[in-house]
Amino acid sequence: MWRIGALARMTGVSERTLRYYDRIGLLPPAAVSRESGYRWYGAGELARLERIRGLQRLGLSLRQIHDAVDAPEPEVHALLAETVIALRRDLADLTAALAAAEDRLAVAPAILPQETAVGERRMRIERVRVGRPSELAAVCGASPGALLSWLTGAPDGGFDAAFAAVDGTEVLTLPARRVVRAVVPPGHGLVPAGLELFDWLARQGLAVAGPALEERLADGDGARVTVLEVPVS
Repeated sequence: MWRIGALARMTGVSERTLRYYDRIGLLPPAAVSRESGYRWYGAGELARLERIRGLQRLGLSLRQIHDAVDAPEPEVHALLAETVIALRRDLADLTAALAAAEDRLAVAPAILPQETAVGERRMRIERVRVGRPSELAAVCGASPGALLSWLTGAPDGGFDAAFAAVDGTEVLTLPARRVVRAVVPPGHGLVPAGLELFDWLARQGLAVAGPALEERLADGDGARVTVLEVPVS
C-alpha cells in the first residue's frame, strides 16, 4: 500500500486534490492510521483514481463522475451522450464568442450588437418620406419616442420612414421576431451607429427582415438612451 504522497507522485495528482476527493467521498483511502492519521491507498484505489481521471478527460464534472465511477456501463454511456450534447453546445457558444471578438478587433465599432427575440408589438404611426436621415428630426419632431425605417443599408436618396404617434392614422403590428439590438453610446451619432449596425449585419451574413426601429428611452431620472433594433433572418 502507498501513503498519499507516494500515490500523488505515481499519478501526478496533488495531495491536496486527493484529500479533496476523500472529503467528497469520491476516492476514500483503503485505510487511515488511527495513530498517525496517515491515509493509505492500494491497487483498487489506484485503479479508481485512473478511472476518475479518464472520466474527467471525457468532459464530465466531478458531480457527474461521482455518479458514474461505480455505475454500470449503460448508465455511463448515457451520461457521456448527454455530455457530448452539452460540449457541442458550449463549443458553438465559444465559436460564436470568438467570431464576435475577432470581428470587434478587426473593425472596432462603437456599438455592441446583440441578437435576441422580442414579442409582438402594436403601435400607432404616421408615415413620412424623407430625402436623407438628417431630415427625420425636422419631420418627426425633436424627440420622438420611436422611429421606423424600411432601410437595409445606407440610403441612396429618399426613403420611407414612420414615427410613433398617439393619434397616428395607421396601426402597425410588428410580429414576434428575432432582432439584433444595439445601444447607441452617448456622444455617438445615430446615423454612424445605424451604418455600423448594417455593416455588422452584412459581416454576420444576416438579412434585414422588416422595419428597423430606433427607440429613445428615458428613465425616472431623465437620463436618455437610444436603442436600435433590426429584425433579421
